[in-house]
Amino acid sequence: MPTILRIDGFRLYFYSHEPNEPPHVHVDKGACSAKVWLHDTAVARSSGFSA
Repeated sequence: MPTILRIDGFRLYFYSHEPNEPPHVHVDKGACSAKVWLHDTAVARSSGFSA
C-alpha cells in the first residue's frame, strides 16, 4: 500500500487494487482510521477519530 503523505502523525495511503470502489484514500493516525472519497471529500467510514 503506497503512502502518499505523512504529516503530523497522519499517514495517507491507498491500495493499488480495490475494484468496484470510487477513488479514495485511507488515513491513519495511531489507532484511528478513516476512508475518504476523493470526488467530494466525504468520509466513507471512520473509526476512532472524533467528529
